[in-house]
Amino acid sequence: MSIKSDRWIRKMATEQGMIDPFVDGQVKKNDRGEGVISYGLSSYGYDVRCSDEFKIFTNINSATVDPKNFCPSSFVDVQNDVCIIPPNSFALARTVEYLRIPRQVLTVCLGKSTYARCGIIVNVTPLEPEWEGHVTLEFSNTTPLPARIYANEGVAQFLFFESDEVCETSYKDRAGKYQGQTGVTVPRL
Repeated sequence: MSIKSDRWIRKMATEQGMIDPFVDGQVKKNDRGEGVISYGLSSYGYDVRCSDEFKIFTNINSATVDPKNFCPSSFVDVQNDVCIIPPNSFALARTVEYLRIPRQVLTVCLGKSTYARCGIIVNVTPLEPEWEGHVTLEFSNTTPLPARIYANEGVAQFLFFESDEVCETSYKDRAGKYQGQTGVTVPRL
């Protein structure tokens, strides 16, 4: 298994639609010349953005957090350029980019250090071979203060690992429960 470079990522994105929309290079300023948290193609990965759709966790219903029976009313839906995560809480968002992972590739999502240095952690998660959709991202605010996430700016880096052999059963073959998701998706059983 080998990590893939910017040339490979560019080729897969432009020729096979692996990342859509695809930004060829690092963007560090917006159209107004203001600094942004970087996103786009890097040396050995791709920095994704989060959309302006957020689900902020709240305990107004005093629900028990249960991955087998998750109560969707435990979230407050917000659509905004900024998401404020309460202290010691979390929020879900989705990537701007729609990903289509090739059958011989495993992709790993890692948080960006800019957020980590502020106590905002992005969950490490794999994208299995032949998974596709908008990636639902989880941001944990580990601080005792409110934390801010910026929509349409970089939030996580994806690394792509290509295997020497094609897997026997892909996520698509298994009809995985998160296949083709397009919005911020809560836990499913």
